[in-house]
Amino acid sequence: MISVRDLVKRFPKRGGDVVAVDQLTFEVQPGEVYGLLGPNGAGKTTTLRMILGLMTPTSGLAEIAGFRVDVDPNEVKSRIGYASATVGVYPWLTPREMVLFSADLYDVSPRIASERLDQLSELLDLGSFLNQRCATLSTGQKQRVNLARALIHDPPVMLMDEPTLGLDIVASKVVFDYIGHLRSEQKAVIICTHRLDEAQRLCDRFALLHHGKLRHEGTLDELKSATSQQGLTEMFLELLEQERDPQRKRGLV
Repeated sequence: MISVRDLVKRFPKRGGDVVAVDQLTFEVQPGEVYGLLGPNGAGKTTTLRMILGLMTPTSGLAEIAGFRVDVDPNEVKSRIGYASATVGVYPWLTPREMVLFSADLYDVSPRIASERLDQLSELLDLGSFLNQRCATLSTGQKQRVNLARALIHDPPVMLMDEPTLGLDIVASKVVFDYIGHLRSEQKAVIICTHRLDEAQRLCDRFALLHHGKLRHEGTLDELKSATSQQGLTEMFLELLEQERDPQRKRGLV
């Protein structure tokens, strides 16, 4: 459902280009939750922006359901939902107005949009504030509106960038349940997050990025076998240690 092949993004800088994404290749299947993980500057958000068609790659390509981002950008966008903690809501609109406005942008008929809003309202517990102005909502409530807005056109692919940032335990559980719903609906999901404990709980497979390169990929058991580490945090600490100590990277110490 999602195919990324040899994706590269360079940013010009005095003294030489900065390589944000370096020959990145991976695939995500329907019903799979894929964790795109790494520290700040690893290239996670840049990768999502290229998949979304918001940023042109230096080279390589990304495909969604067989449509290339550089050839059929509108077909790609119609098949993607995007949820991020940094995506704002219109303060003077209600959640109902926000979600139905998004449905109209995706050319969803009013009847189907209304039916889906009822379903999403139940899934995300929007009922108590569905007709309340967004300016009055809490951070967790606004994120629930974002999640509903991302799914209103029923896309086969969902991209989520730090979806639980700034949320408390209760609000984070809503996001966890939402991701479980996406899996059950056979959506292909990419999650970018710094919260490795959450990723370990939510994702089926993982891509560990460092300086734009894919360093490890696989299920948790496969990563444990490849790195001899028991958790994602320990795996990243090992990558950082290898960067500081080249001999360790070559297995000499």
